[in-house]
Amino acid sequence: MPPVAPMLARSVKAVPAGPGYAFEPKWDGIRCIVFRDGAEVELGSRNERPLTRYFPELCDAFRTHLPPRCVIDGEIVIATDGRLDFDALLSRIHPADSRVRLLAEQIPASFVAFDLLALGEESLRDAPFRTRRSRLVAALAGAAPPVHLTVATEDARLAQRWFHTFEGAGLDGVIAKPLDLPYRSDQRLMLKIKHERTADCVVAGYRWHKSSTAELPAVGSLLLGLYDADGDLQHVGVVAAFTAARRAELVAELAPWASVGPDHPWAGWSGTGTGTGTGTGPERMPGAQSRWNAGKDLSWQPLRPERVVEVRYDHMEGRRFRHTAQFVRWRSDRDPRSCDYAQLAEPVRYDLSDVLR
Repeated sequence: MPPVAPMLARSVKAVPAGPGYAFEPKWDGIRCIVFRDGAEVELGSRNERPLTRYFPELCDAFRTHLPPRCVIDGEIVIATDGRLDFDALLSRIHPADSRVRLLAEQIPASFVAFDLLALGEESLRDAPFRTRRSRLVAALAGAAPPVHLTVATEDARLAQRWFHTFEGAGLDGVIAKPLDLPYRSDQRLMLKIKHERTADCVVAGYRWHKSSTAELPAVGSLLLGLYDADGDLQHVGVVAAFTAARRAELVAELAPWASVGPDHPWAGWSGTGTGTGTGTGPERMPGAQSRWNAGKDLSWQPLRPERVVEVRYDHMEGRRFRHTAQFVRWRSDRDPRSCDYAQLAEPVRYDLSDVLR
């Protein structure tokens, strides 16, 4: 019965070469565990919150294409022009029911299944993954879009090819699952191999850490920017995960670049420089609220865009980093104006329909 926390994966640097693993593409969507009992369908998220009301078209599809009683782990995705589109997927999380129904028609979602937790009266969580995978294949033998079964292989060389080619369809790596692995909620027992690249970005501001006080100030994250073809500095993400000592050091280190004037390239987004606007799209404001962080303090301190930092990132979502970037080093040798989108690696396009097929 819901809620059930999904099993998780820990990062490793390379596809494991030895036997004993099943490999799958790493889908970039919203993790979802589907519970079906006849006409009743419930969708649970990674943090065990209900998703059911946001995807009515999938609930209808599950009543048609899933076994009458089952619990299936997978990913909700949306494709645009042959690629996964995470921004479009986020737009589906809307508080108004009328808007939810309209978006379900305009940008319908799909579901990619990759694990089977229960079938009929039987719990399969203690069964090895090889058994769960075999039972899942049989259970979804008659399924049709928008319900899909993820491709899988035990060939590490094929998985390595997937790692490189599937990125062009918006996937962000490969998952390796030990064949004898039981399903263990909230434990990082699977392996994930993600793409890793570096980029030089302009530091144009920072946010305070949640532990910061007037007596012990601490920087939580640096706001990153890249120049577009028109010469405008676009907010592309943040770099974080500093140690407590480093967070305190950054306060004094960044003080000489503090900016509160109207000349800051992002000043127009907030009026006062606090970043409390509600921008969306490529020029998303660094202090903008979203449906995922409603109520969270996203105020920020502007800095003159004169420092360059090299960061490590996995992949882009549109014109922003999909996940939090990692600090590599300061680049005092780089001209901030040279930090543009042209430096970013662009994967070769690959049609998502070929991955699903």
